[in-house]
Amino acid sequence: MFERYELEAFLTLAEELHFGRTAERLGVSTGRISQTVKKLERRVGAPLFARTSRSVRLTPVGLSLYEDLLPAYRQLRAALERAVEAGRGVHGRLRTGFATPWGGELLTAAADTLLARHPGCEITVREVPLDGGTGPLRDGTLDVQFVAFPVREPDLTTGPVLVTEDRVLLVPVAHPLAGRASLGLEDLAGLPLIAPEGASPRYWRDHHFPRRTPSGAAVGRGPAAATWQEVLSHVSAGRGVVPGAALGARYHPRPGIAYVPLRDAPPIEYGLVWPTAADSALLRAFVEAVGTSHA
Repeated sequence: MFERYELEAFLTLAEELHFGRTAERLGVSTGRISQTVKKLERRVGAPLFARTSRSVRLTPVGLSLYEDLLPAYRQLRAALERAVEAGRGVHGRLRTGFATPWGGELLTAAADTLLARHPGCEITVREVPLDGGTGPLRDGTLDVQFVAFPVREPDLTTGPVLVTEDRVLLVPVAHPLAGRASLGLEDLAGLPLIAPEGASPRYWRDHHFPRRTPSGAAVGRGPAAATWQEVLSHVSAGRGVVPGAALGARYHPRPGIAYVPLRDAPPIEYGLVWPTAADSALLRAFVEAVGTSHA
C-alpha cells in the first residue's frame, strides 16, 4: 500500500513533470521527491518516470498507474473534505438566483427551511435578468441558480428537473390568434418573436425562442428584451409574441395579453445549476432543501 505522501508526490510529479515545481508545490526538497519516487519504483519493480537532464516523462507503467490512482485519490480527498465540513457543520454564505417568480418562491422557501436548521448560515436570494443566462455563476455573483433547462455547459452541473410547465404563446389580446383555443408551433411562422439577447448560449435561445418552425418556416424577430417586464410591455403594446410557461398567466396577468396553449411544444423544465468546481456542505444542503420544499 502507498502512503498518502507517496501518492501526492507521484501524482504531483506526473502532472508537473518537473522535480523542482513538484517540490515547491508540496513544500519539500527536490531530493525528497527524488527519494520518494525511487522508493515507489522499487516497490512497483519498474521505472515510473523516464528522466533526462532536460525532461521528465511518464513511462507506460507510470502512465497506467497515474490513470488508475487519480480517480481514487480524488474520491479520497473529497471524502475527507466532506468529513471535515460535516464536523464543522453546515456554515458559510450561499448566493442564489432566479429569473421566474415561481423560482424565487421555491428558493426562498428552501432558504427559510435551511436557515431554521442552520441559523449560522447566510443565504441570499436575488432575481436574475432574463438576458443574464448563467453568467452570474461564471462571474462569481451567484453560487447556485434556478434556471430553465437545457443547460449543457462543461463547467456547470445541473440538478434534477424540479418544475415542469406546459408552454403557451403570449399574444396581444387584439391579435387574431388570441381567440384560438390552442396553437401549433407552425403558427409562429412570420410572427415577430420577442427574445432576449446577452449571455445565454445559442442552443438555449433556439430551444425557448425558435428561429424556425418544425417545417423550416422562418419565425420573425421582434424587439429584444432584457427582463420579463420588458417582454410583457412589448406584448401588451402589440410589438410581438413570445413563448412562455403556462404558470405565467397566474403570476403575470395583464389585460392586454392572452396566454394561448402551444399544443405541440415540449414543456419547459426548470431546475438548479451550479459551477461544477464548487462544492460545500451548504451547497449540498441547499440543493436538498430545494428538492424537499418542492416535493
